[in-house]
Amino acid sequence: MPALDAIAFDADDTLWHNERFFRLTQDRFAALLADVAPRDHLEERLLAAERRNLGHYGFGIKGFMLSMIETALDVTGDRVPARVIREIVAAGQEMLAHPIELLPHARAAVERLAGSHPVLLITKGDLLDQERKLAQSGLGDLFAGVEIVSDKSAPVYAAIFARHGFAAGSVLMAGNSLKSDVLPVLEVGGFGVHVPHDLTWALEEVEPPEGHGRFHRLEDLGALPALVGRIENSG
Repeated sequence: MPALDAIAFDADDTLWHNERFFRLTQDRFAALLADVAPRDHLEERLLAAERRNLGHYGFGIKGFMLSMIETALDVTGDRVPARVIREIVAAGQEMLAHPIELLPHARAAVERLAGSHPVLLITKGDLLDQERKLAQSGLGDLFAGVEIVSDKSAPVYAAIFARHGFAAGSVLMAGNSLKSDVLPVLEVGGFGVHVPHDLTWALEEVEPPEGHGRFHRLEDLGALPALVGRIENSG
């Protein structure tokens, strides 16, 4: 087994918290419309709007805001009060301004691996928001490359690895999403490391590729440097 050419990291809910801010805003949204729709029904309608709108707005807070507004219009028959729309916009703006909170072991893992390998950050979402979060994280200088993409798929990863001069089979990608961070990288021949977060967006939930020789699962990023060592020494 050759040495790994590069280590790649996801950002949201891998290096820093993200989904919990969406959940808090969703709680606020449910409270705003509690007299119109039961919470379960509202969440179902919102998720359907998010799924429907991914092709229009992509991933991120701005698309989430627009999906909440659309859902509010739908469940009220276009009679949603202006104050509710204003509250939704305010909630989204607060999300866009929320300080970054790094996850345990994130900084130490990136710093340690950056000392021995080129490290990449590969994240999807709104460009301005992701750039803001990276700047606030204090990790930016550690990455040999930063890629902010509209979606993550096998062709996207293959193009990123090729652009940076890395063979796909010698790159390890670590992230919290099986769907976005693991399965596409396994598809192009790389190593996929699942580092679960306590909260997972419903649209990211898929079954793990149990039995795949290049799939690994870790409890947290603190164990990643040792796993990299085991992979490189296994040959």
